[in-house]
Amino acid sequence: MAKAPGTTERWPALPYEAGRGTLATLHMWLQIVGKLRVAYVPWVNHQWHVTLHLSSRGLTSRPVPFRGSTFQIDFDFVDHRLLITHGEGGEGAIDLKARSVADFYRHLLEELKALGIPVSIHGTPNEVPNPIPFHRNEKDGEYDSDFANRWWRVLRSSGLVMEDFRGDFIGKSSPVHFFWGAMDLAVTRFSGARAPEHPGGIPHLPDRVTREAYSHEVSSAGFWAGGDTNPHPIFYAYAYPSPPGFSEAKVTPEAAHWHSELMEFVLPYDAVRRAASPDDALRAFLDSTYAAAAELGGWDRNALEWAPGTRPPTGGVGDGT
Repeated sequence: MAKAPGTTERWPALPYEAGRGTLATLHMWLQIVGKLRVAYVPWVNHQWHVTLHLSSRGLTSRPVPFRGSTFQIDFDFVDHRLLITHGEGGEGAIDLKARSVADFYRHLLEELKALGIPVSIHGTPNEVPNPIPFHRNEKDGEYDSDFANRWWRVLRSSGLVMEDFRGDFIGKSSPVHFFWGAMDLAVTRFSGARAPEHPGGIPHLPDRVTREAYSHEVSSAGFWAGGDTNPHPIFYAYAYPSPPGFSEAKVTPEAAHWHSELMEFVLPYDAVRRAASPDDALRAFLDSTYAAAAELGGWDRNALEWAPGTRPPTGGVGDGT
């Protein structure tokens, strides 16, 4: 009989400075895998086809079509391996350890080719300043397995709350998915109305991509582990277009506030993990920022949300479904 592992902390400490190098490496590794979806998966509105998704042990590419079959790549942040599975039965793996981006890129392409999957991708990263082509990047290669596991556990815990939040909405909504360009886990609700053309100008992101992503009114929220310009993990929420009065709206919990440089509401991750109920604190942030965007933006909430008490309950064993 298999032995159940011990429980792990759902909301672990995640100091950006301690994980800066690991996050930089993961950013590039995840971009390489994400670009396989760009190259081979049919287009879905707002570039949803390119995103990665949470799995029970990490992040997954989900099936990627290739020459009449599929392959899938999974980051396992428990055993720290990259797993490759081919629809025709082949398997491959790469250890996740300290190794340069160039080394990871070379090994991944070699493993795929050995499985009969000779892929080709655009070999330069996106959404980063001064991008180094993957095959030449010997700069990024740090990998702290403990930090990588903690980062993934934060994604997993956040994703569970976001999935429940998503379930209260019956209008168009994105999946809870991971954008490898900016390294954030996000969920987005749509009012159904067209939005004014986005002005573009987001650094290192083509305007055509931004304008298609924001073609319709949205209320979006997510988790980001931080970056050099904001070296703290945060939850964020914004609206496009941002309705008048949005930045002054009252949102909860108390630690949430408007960030004038990011132009969005932020909630420090540490405020969530230290709350009496981290799940409830995060859910309050998601609910209150959405309500502000929807009310101030004039969304038809009666048509877009389950009425209180009418959302079907989660099914259980023996319920006949």
